[in-house]
Amino acid sequence: MTGKELLELIRTRRSIRAFKPDPLTEEQTEALIEAIRWAPSAGNLQSRKFYFVTNKNLQTRLARAAWEQYFISEAPLVVVACADTRIQARYGTRGVALYTIMDVAASIQNLALVAHALGLGSCWVSAFDEGAVHSLLQLPPFLRPVAIVPVGKPAEQPSPPPRVSKEEAVTFID
Repeated sequence: MTGKELLELIRTRRSIRAFKPDPLTEEQTEALIEAIRWAPSAGNLQSRKFYFVTNKNLQTRLARAAWEQYFISEAPLVVVACADTRIQARYGTRGVALYTIMDVAASIQNLALVAHALGLGSCWVSAFDEGAVHSLLQLPPFLRPVAIVPVGKPAEQPSPPPRVSKEEAVTFID
């Protein structure tokens, strides 16, 4: 893939909130796992953990915990992305408050781009009751759920949203 092709993939990716019920193939699922695993991370500690939820009952309860964003439960796969706070042993408070979030964010971006390249859609959801999700998944105390990402074949084609100008986005300092 060329840089130009990658940029086009980035430009055409959309947040998808309507999914077809088609299950993901084993190859698609493996590609998403590899995308997550190969994202950069602070100190290469890989302070993140991902739960791949295919159980419809649990997906519905996750959607309810996400303030009733039920499109989440329409997807054949729901990924719950968690930050691993054990990074504090090496990076202290900044590691927990920032580095773990960046580690998870890099993985989610990889997942979203690979999903799009495979003809799948996803939506990065951060609006949810963190305690409820923690409880639903019976997470250990050192994991913090920071995103819910439904993934599946898109049942919609959203238009591109507006973007800020280059001048608003970037300042050059010589």
